[in-house]
Amino acid sequence: MSLSVVIINANYPHYEVEKSVLAPFNAKVSHVVTANDLSKTIEAAQFADAIMTRETELPEQLIEKLENCKVIVRYGVGVDNIDLEAATRKKIYVANVKDYGTETVAEHAIALMFAVARRVVSRDKKVRKGSWDIGANEPVYSFVDKTVGVVGCGRIGKAFLRKISSLGFARILVYDPYIDSFEGAEMTDLKTLFESSDVISLHLPLNDDSRHLVNEDLISRMKKNSIIINTSRGALIDEKALVKALEEKRIFGAGLDVFETEPPPLSHPLFSFENVVVSDHTGWYSVESLELLQRKAAEEVARVFSNQPPLSWVNRWKE
Repeated sequence: MSLSVVIINANYPHYEVEKSVLAPFNAKVSHVVTANDLSKTIEAAQFADAIMTRETELPEQLIEKLENCKVIVRYGVGVDNIDLEAATRKKIYVANVKDYGTETVAEHAIALMFAVARRVVSRDKKVRKGSWDIGANEPVYSFVDKTVGVVGCGRIGKAFLRKISSLGFARILVYDPYIDSFEGAEMTDLKTLFESSDVISLHLPLNDDSRHLVNEDLISRMKKNSIIINTSRGALIDEKALVKALEEKRIFGAGLDVFETEPPPLSHPLFSFENVVVSDHTGWYSVESLELLQRKAAEEVARVFSNQPPLSWVNRWKE
């Protein structure tokens, strides 16, 4: 009898990596597209022995209906889309993949930083329409002798810090409630970081404490020439407060790879600003990081099928 592995809304080019890793278990690996339809997701997952997913919500209502599931693996780090308490009650392992795409997310944050600061997107559009010599009409600022603030200093935050250390910033500020020091940077509080920084890059996980951490108060403290970059989770920022600051021209711009609702509606007000550069939650992606992600996720399923706990076990309970 084969084991069933259901991959929900991953939308990757192929799943040969997962099939290869799980072949020794005679596992039938299938990908289903259910979008945001909970009933379809329940129907697809109900009898699965393992579930693998990206951002799809797996609430208590779904988890309670799982009859055979031994493990849920999140393709990525954040597990805020999975009801951990419900999974724990049913003794379903929840695992994530932490150590992939670190360098690519940091690279993407820097790419957004330069795109916003140098007005790359808006200038591209204008040059294609015949404009030229428009620097004075759309001023930009150098990073030399400026201050960069990094909120969250985990693996990605550290990679970002390492990469920007040679860009000429005079000061590097870090806020992270879980560390006391970081070589080459000044530890500080959030208010000071937002008041002092010319570039702010967010690298925190999303939880109850960090949701809308970047609120109207913090945004109001930003400099007029400052930029905010978010490659972590959209809900770290109160988007209404950010839109208001952009409308009032109180900050220089924003680079966003993530949104509170994904995908965002085409009518999203943030899309109306030329000084906002956006991408589709793709900071983690490179050909190399995708294959690594798929392999590590499948290996967590393989561990559980081998009667071992996952290596990156999120909802730990006492055996």
